[in-house]
Amino acid sequence: MQNLLNNLQAVFTHESVDVFMVLNLLLGLALFLFGMDVMGDALKKSAGNRLKIILGKLTSNKFKGFLLGLGVTAIIQSSSATTVMVVGFVNSATMTLAQAVGVILGANVGTAVTAWLTAMTGMEVAGAEGAMSILQYFKPDFWMPILAIVGIVFCMFAKKNRYKQVGFILLGFGVLMTGMNIMSDAVAVFKEIPEFGNLLVMFENPFLGILAGTVLTAIVQSSSASVGILQALTASGAISYGIAIPIVMGQNIGTCVTAMLSSMGSSKNGKRAALVHLYFNIISVVVVLSGYYILDAMIGFGLNSVTANMWDIAIIHTVFKIIAVIIMFPFTNLLVKLATVSVPETSKKKKDEDGLVLDERLFITPAVAVEQAEVAARKMAVASCDAMDRALMLLSNYDSKSADLVRKCEDDVDKMEDKIGSYLVKLAAKNSSGEGSREITKLLHLIGDFERISDHAVNIAESAEEMRDKQIQFSPAAQKEISTMVAAVREVLWNAREGFINDDFEMAASVEPLEEVIDDLRDAIKLHHIVRLQNNECTMEMGFILSDLLTNCERVADHCSNIAGCMLELSQDKALDMHKYLYDVKHGSPEFDRRFQEYKEKYPIED
Repeated sequence: MQNLLNNLQAVFTHESVDVFMVLNLLLGLALFLFGMDVMGDALKKSAGNRLKIILGKLTSNKFKGFLLGLGVTAIIQSSSATTVMVVGFVNSATMTLAQAVGVILGANVGTAVTAWLTAMTGMEVAGAEGAMSILQYFKPDFWMPILAIVGIVFCMFAKKNRYKQVGFILLGFGVLMTGMNIMSDAVAVFKEIPEFGNLLVMFENPFLGILAGTVLTAIVQSSSASVGILQALTASGAISYGIAIPIVMGQNIGTCVTAMLSSMGSSKNGKRAALVHLYFNIISVVVVLSGYYILDAMIGFGLNSVTANMWDIAIIHTVFKIIAVIIMFPFTNLLVKLATVSVPETSKKKKDEDGLVLDERLFITPAVAVEQAEVAARKMAVASCDAMDRALMLLSNYDSKSADLVRKCEDDVDKMEDKIGSYLVKLAAKNSSGEGSREITKLLHLIGDFERISDHAVNIAESAEEMRDKQIQFSPAAQKEISTMVAAVREVLWNAREGFINDDFEMAASVEPLEEVIDDLRDAIKLHHIVRLQNNECTMEMGFILSDLLTNCERVADHCSNIAGCMLELSQDKALDMHKYLYDVKHGSPEFDRRFQEYKEKYPIED
């Protein structure tokens, strides 16, 4: 203990260590972490749609899951982000726990890419010392500022969001590498302080080394960042293989902290996915580190005293991860069992009444979060349209149980709209991409229309209930006309629903012509009712009920028109102006006229 205190005193009282050196070190660390955050965020946004495609091809095959995790992590440069995504997918039942294991293993290997990128700051090009040598242009000191300048130009002047994200990637990478350089230059003064090397020798103790790596990574919430810091420290010349190996091992355990924190409040399977990540890294560290020290004692690698550089840290980091995957891959089922035992099932299973699981963990990849919201919106669409279909059936065959189901469906749809809407509003604050914003805008409009359709379903059910209670019925002519209206409303409802659920723009395009026919049906039926009143074939009381029915049916068609129009307009990459869009459709489209005539013939009202 006394030696430790003496070494610390010698380091901090050395003439080379002053406030400017400490400030430079902190500045380099700040730039490094900021650059990594900017680059990682831009990578996630620019890769968002590709992630949706990749993650849409999930498979129970562990090897393909491994490649999936490897590819996604290499793209977004963060195993923590990938693992948090996996926890979110498992929590929302998009991915099974068995699928998650392979992805987690791949994520562990994929994160090694960052270490190789940051190691480039320590790259020296042989023969590049001369001022006129062409080799000097291959040195990072030359091309890093160019990358940053190109990135700034893209960020400031590019009009398309895709190019702006490329700019942020280049800018973030340039800032990251600059921070790495500043940190390396700041710690280089420790070469002159022998006591600094003596201070780090304590981390040759495996337990202290693992603890240091774990704590550092838990603090910065990124193994890539903590490995970068360790790489910067190699500039001091005091980091040997004996020090680096246990610290790197600890960094792999520390990276699990993010997923563990994220799993709080998730489902049991979500917690198990985070535990699989933790158990994998702990067991890997124990097995690999024990094997290394045993073989070193038997064979004598002679590496412990060898000074490590940035490339050596990247090699240690990568080799450990590859060996760990090779060792643990055959035992993935045991990892799942261990996680299941750690988080056992309880006798009482809590289940969401609405069946929606919208996980905010997925906000780290907004494109994937939007995809989850779309899945939830489709469930809401089905529930809303089912309520309307059931309500229309009550007009010809009233049943009190069915009426109660309509009311329950409407209540469920209200809750769904509130849940999805809140999720989308929060997501909108996290998302800055043009395409993502359009999708969020579309969904917010659509869920409002589907919610209103379920309200009209209740209104129609109440009209049917009133007719049953008062024991009245429409005249045969009115019944025939209402039957035609109901058939048309069912079709327009089906077309809007299927168009949205299946992204079927052909189906969506058929909604507006049919909505116009329904408007004409409403006007014709009202006119015929007036004639029947004049001929004493109907009563005023029935007229009120008929008016309510026609109004609700026409409003349902209007909402279907809004749904289809929103889909079609946003698919053409236009700002949302529904009135102008629908006007353009009706007044300049031969296809609209053709379909309108077809529906008019399909749903006729006799004069």
